[in-house]
Amino acid sequence: MHIITQKRIREAQRNWPEAGDALSGWLRIMRRIEPHNAAQLKTFFPAVDKVGDLFVFNIGGHRLRLIASVRFKVKRVYIRAIIDHKEYDKGNWKK
Repeated sequence: MHIITQKRIREAQRNWPEAGDALSGWLRIMRRIEPHNAAQLKTFFPAVDKVGDLFVFNIGGHRLRLIASVRFKVKRVYIRAIIDHKEYDKGNWKK
């Protein structure tokens, strides 16, 4: 899968250094896989949830939420946000 934009990963690693390895691991796995649907994606990331048109990945032992749009046909992942639980619970990411 092609990841757009990896800049958000780097920013999150600076903001939450304790989750840096988990973010790198997510990126490494996501680059290698080519799932055809949400069910296949869940085999690689069991803690992913589909919320509307977006996928919410739990990162670093549920420390962070990576919110992305996954386009299976074109093999692209658009990272919308990486936020902590406090921000996630506010729900502003849904807008």
